[in-house]
Amino acid sequence: MKNYQKPPFQKKAIAIGFTLGIHAVALVGLLFLGMSKPPEPPKQIKTVLIKPEELKPVTREETEFEETAHNNVAEEITQTAEPSIEPAPVIPTAAPAVPVTPPAPKVDTQKAKQELKAAEAAQAKAAQQAAEAAKRAQAAKQAKQAAAKAKAEAAQKSKAEAEAARQAELDAQRKADAAQKAKLEAQKKADLAAKQKAEAASKAKAEAEAKRKADAAAKANNDAAAKRKADADAKAKADAAAKAKADAAAKAKADAAAKAKNDAEAKRKADADAKAKADAVVKAKADAAAKAKADADARRKADAEAKAKADADARAKADAEAKASAAKQAAEEAAQKKAESKRIASTAKRDFENKIKRAWDTPVGSSGQKATARVTLSDSGSVVSVIVNSSDPDMKASVEAAVRAAAPYPMPSDPDARREARSFTSTFTAQ
Repeated sequence: MKNYQKPPFQKKAIAIGFTLGIHAVALVGLLFLGMSKPPEPPKQIKTVLIKPEELKPVTREETEFEETAHNNVAEEITQTAEPSIEPAPVIPTAAPAVPVTPPAPKVDTQKAKQELKAAEAAQAKAAQQAAEAAKRAQAAKQAKQAAAKAKAEAAQKSKAEAEAARQAELDAQRKADAAQKAKLEAQKKADLAAKQKAEAASKAKAEAEAKRKADAAAKANNDAAAKRKADADAKAKADAAAKAKADAAAKAKADAAAKAKNDAEAKRKADADAKAKADAVVKAKADAAAKAKADADARRKADAEAKAKADADARAKADAEAKASAAKQAAEEAAQKKAESKRIASTAKRDFENKIKRAWDTPVGSSGQKATARVTLSDSGSVVSVIVNSSDPDMKASVEAAVRAAAPYPMPSDPDARREARSFTSTFTAQ
């Protein structure tokens, strides 16, 4: 069955592409707002106080028209109050002089009106520019807020879509895993069924082959028997023909009729046997299949139990053999080591006795006297104690002196042999 669902990696690619597109649009909008020229702040209007005498006279420009802007302005503007003229500041000096009243300056009314109108126009223009700048700032702020809102909505949408894509991918993966598991289970069952069917077919085929061989052997035996019988009949016929040709012909006809009847009976019997055998084969196949399955299950269970028991017995036997072998080897090594220690100690004792005899000064007149010395040595070979038993005091003293004179004795390096050689008993006989 075809799977028309999109692979998980394609869903991821779509979600990632959509997210990247939204971020790109938001970044372009922010860059456009950041790179645009900021609105100019409103220009500050400064009021400058000037003296009337500092005003420059305005030269009248001659035009081809008789009516000028000066006249028009004068007609349109109606003065409601005289302009206030502030006196110039007076700077005090150290010695105040007598105040002098300055002459009243002449004020050019027309020029003052023009300057007033220009100042009002400049103020109106500045107010208009300030309003436009405020509008541009408000528009930029709104655009920035709209971009931030769009970015947040896009991020939230992208997150929701990514979560949905991840959930869909997880669902698809779970479904794919379940389908794969079901497919594996079905394949396993199909393999088991095919194996059982093949085993049953193989067994049935083997039984059919054995039956076919048995039938062939029976048929061969029947054919051989028929041939022997025919040969006997032919011989009898030949013998009868020698006796009587007519009787032979009659006998041959009778034999032919009997043979045809026998053949027909044999054929009918063979057909009946074949049908019975075919029915038996079908039933045997069914019974064999059921029995084979039961036998296979029982044999598999018995084999598993036998194998487990055999493995356990083998492990137990191996462990017991290993322990027995280790114990035997340890005992043999201990016995061998003990025997070796005794041999080394015996050799050392013999060397000690020879050394004592070489250092022994036999007393005069003690020929035939005997003395037995029991010697105890330290680990270094020095004499710890000497006990000499003898009826002759000179003999006793000479043996004890010889034992001490022969010290120190070379002790064996093996600890067991050294411990064995630390005490020994020797018998000395004066010659």
